[in-house]
Amino acid sequence: MSALQLPCIIYKSQKQMDDYSAADMRCGDLDEAQLQKHFHLNDVSTRVDPYTQTKVTPFNQPQAMFYNMRGPGEPITEQACMRTLFDEFRALSRTFSLYGPYKPVIEQMITHMQNGHGSKFRSLYLDMALKEQVLNDCSGKGSLQRIKEFLLRNINFKESYLPSNKKDELYIEISRRTILPKFDRLKDRINGLGISVHDTWATHITLQSLLITHNSFQAVVHYRIQDHFGLDDNDILHPLYSHIRIFKIWFVLQRWVKYGYKPFITEINATVTIEGIKYD
Repeated sequence: MSALQLPCIIYKSQKQMDDYSAADMRCGDLDEAQLQKHFHLNDVSTRVDPYTQTKVTPFNQPQAMFYNMRGPGEPITEQACMRTLFDEFRALSRTFSLYGPYKPVIEQMITHMQNGHGSKFRSLYLDMALKEQVLNDCSGKGSLQRIKEFLLRNINFKESYLPSNKKDELYIEISRRTILPKFDRLKDRINGLGISVHDTWATHITLQSLLITHNSFQAVVHYRIQDHFGLDDNDILHPLYSHIRIFKIWFVLQRWVKYGYKPFITEINATVTIEGIKYD
């Protein structure tokens, strides 16, 4: 039996990397009537009305008792209106990013949406968060723990190799019995990771190297994860998110034909080392 050739991808999610055709990657595809009638996006911002490009005052907010009694708000330019919406977007994001080392990430991502023209986003903070999550998963179903257990069971320690025919078994083990890394824990709601990434779109796990000595091994495992910083129709029609202002602003900036700011792919990478000892 031959040894598994490394590096080797031992897990691939069904969803593809670099998927720009996903529903949450659409932009500039909806007109004003669709936004207001189908998605009920009338009261978007507390600072500006994006449709009329005017400043919002207590008397010209759509929900105000005396709406329009004093006429429209002060007109502003389209560029000023967009800048104001992004400033409010950033300000609202701070509610979801209250503490910890990952606090700055969401504002960096919003600014990247504003200026990045759809280019990929990478952050050392997110790489660090992924590595921390992988290493500290104590659920008993973490992918790293499952990989370690699998290697201990299937390495041929006598001849110091992992048989190549075990690759499919390892894929099944990860697919069916593990919890893949994502940021949907309770603490992620306020540490900036939930609003920045939350769930993930595509995951690749690669066994980069495997050193076997007598009854022990040392393996290097690489995680590559992608997420989409964008909203699809279901996101804004969700009973909860549809009433949260940050998502209203985000959706209008991304999907309104007049603005059409491009969503982007967030790429996160982490490399970890695991060790195991086979006891007879």
